Amino acid sequence: MPQLISPDPRFRVSFLDAVRENVAEGEYFGDTLKRELAVYGDNWQEPDGFARYVAAVREEELEEGRRPEGFVPSSWFWYVDGDDYLGRIQIRHRFTPHLRDFGGHIGYGVRPTARRQGYATAMLRDVLPHARDLGLDRVLVTCDTTNVGSRKVIEANGGEFEDERGGMLRFWIRTGH
Repeated sequence: MPQLISPDPRFRVSFLDAVRENVAEGEYFGDTLKRELAVYGDNWQEPDGFARYVAAVREEELEEGRRPEGFVPSSWFWYVDGDDYLGRIQIRHRFTPHLRDFGGHIGYGVRPTARRQGYATAMLRDVLPHARDLGLDRVLVTCDTTNVGSRKVIEANGGEFEDERGGMLRFWIRTGH
């Protein structure tokens, strides 16, 4: 049964397969995958190199953790089923002006071969209690105006439309009961 987990080195092979799928589709999880490939990609093939990447991703969650300049603390979760990496979702702990308008609290992506199976909807639903644990009573989730699938995922999780800014639809989702 699919579940959210903290990033884990044991999913290296499946994660790398997903990266190849995303690159073949020209999809980079915003610019996240481009940045990761530039910084870590040469080391991902080796288990130790991939483990260092996973440790770095987990460190981004800490207030005092290392992360790219201008980035806020973020909690990453991977969605997995058995040994298969299906996708990932990120909770940004707070906003920058750009995140308030365009990025929101949560970003997610499902690998191309796992799409249209309800995984994005389940990931978003399953991450909301984690956002609540971070003290977020509601979260902002955005999507491109043309991304009908993502809009449906957000609405299926109770997303309340606020507005459109710069080609992005902005929705608020309550994190608890």
